[in-house]
Amino acid sequence: METAKIGANEKGGIHRLALSDEDRVVRDWFRAACEALGCTVTIDDCGNMFARRPGKRADLDPICMGSHLDTQPTGGKFDGVLGVLAALEVMRTLHAAGFETNAPIEIVNWTNEEGARFAPAMLASGVFAGAFTRDFAYAREDRDGKTFLAELERIGYKGAEPVGQRRIGAMFELHIEQGPILEAEEKMIGVVTGVQGMRWYEVNVHGLSAHTGATPMHMRKNALLGAARMVEAIHGIALAHGPDAVGTVGLMEVEPNSRNVVPSEVFFCVDFRHPDEATLDGMEAAFRAALSAVLEPLGLTFEEKRIWRNPAVRFHPDLIACVREGAKKSGYRMRDLVSGAGHDAAYVARVAPTTMIFVPCAGGVSHNEAESTTLEECGAGAQVLLEAVLAYDQRFA
Repeated sequence: METAKIGANEKGGIHRLALSDEDRVVRDWFRAACEALGCTVTIDDCGNMFARRPGKRADLDPICMGSHLDTQPTGGKFDGVLGVLAALEVMRTLHAAGFETNAPIEIVNWTNEEGARFAPAMLASGVFAGAFTRDFAYAREDRDGKTFLAELERIGYKGAEPVGQRRIGAMFELHIEQGPILEAEEKMIGVVTGVQGMRWYEVNVHGLSAHTGATPMHMRKNALLGAARMVEAIHGIALAHGPDAVGTVGLMEVEPNSRNVVPSEVFFCVDFRHPDEATLDGMEAAFRAALSAVLEPLGLTFEEKRIWRNPAVRFHPDLIACVREGAKKSGYRMRDLVSGAGHDAAYVARVAPTTMIFVPCAGGVSHNEAESTTLEECGAGAQVLLEAVLAYDQRFA
């Protein structure tokens, strides 16, 4: 609730975009909170923050916890933030108990996870893991033409450490589920076994603008009609590859967007997700076949391109076992889940053993000001995070 005041809006949510003034304020708060525990805070040149508490063995790579502090334009209080603040709670607990771990422990705040200001999402963790180049990240622009690099420097969070140079021994990321399953099944902990694959596409449909009163129906080249039929086709493709497939058109722009002009141009985006890459290949093939089958009979032309591909991720079995052990020890009901949303952990898994822990959120609502998780659920997540980290640390005794 304290950090939710930073960027708070009238509806109870948060507007705290990456590398904004509000992001700088919450970063300053986080750094001060970690330094108060004696942690050393290091920042890399993509703005990723690492707060380290030493362990008994300096030769070991750190066990990391964390997530992100940036939000959607009308985001909630818990998405990403819970993962950082629960990690801080774990660190405070270790500090208060005087407990010395074998490996160093770090809290990580990843930059621009949401991708709401600088696309794509999970940008800085992607650079850290080698999915994107640093120059690619630096050149990303927001809607006002401001670059990632310029804003990183403006808020004073371009660190000296080269991104990706730091080694990570393991990474645990706590997060709200962002879906309805845990709540519906009255389970407290989601043991996350992986993240489903994701593919994004952009489509431009070209027709012909014409007067709505003077142009007969059979002579029209209505780009919006074609796009609307594609929305239905995309919905059908997801159903045909169910039950785990999802397909969405969430963005559409119509030109000339006038009430008495037949639409001549439509731009829309497609989001396909599934835990299996071969199934995603089939969905992609069906989508591309549908474009021709649907649009060409209407006299329409189109261009399509895949703009992002994030392969399905399977998390590390040893870390998953530690989460199960932590939930069992804490007495919480649990179930396995595959994450339907993207997270920094999906990129970190490329370079270190990684897993996630989910807790419920009311109604499965997220990316929304109404996002809500109870104090008990937050506490349960923090407790399991602590137990999982300590269980993994025991292997180094």
